[in-house]
Amino acid sequence: MRQLVELIAKSIVDNPDKVQVTEIKGQNTNVIELRVAEEDTGKIIGKNGNTITAIRTILSNAGRKKNMRVLLEIIDRDSDR
Repeated sequence: MRQLVELIAKSIVDNPDKVQVTEIKGQNTNVIELRVAEEDTGKIIGKNGNTITAIRTILSNAGRKKNMRVLLEIIDRDSDR
C-alpha cells in the first residue's frame, strides 16, 4: 500500500523528491502517513478534497481484498518541529 500512495503522490506534486510515505501496520488496520512539500499540500488535497478522497477510496478498495482497513493521513511538516 505504501508504494501505491508514493506512486500516486509523486505523480501529482511538483516536488516528488519531498514525498515521504510511512506505513504503520496494525493487526487489522494500516495507517499510511503522507508528507509532501508545504506548497504541494493543496495539490494532494485537491479542490473540495476530491483528490485525497479518490486516493482514500483506492486504498480502501485495495485493502478490502486483503481484509484490511487502510487509513491515509496527510502529516503537516510543521508538526515535526
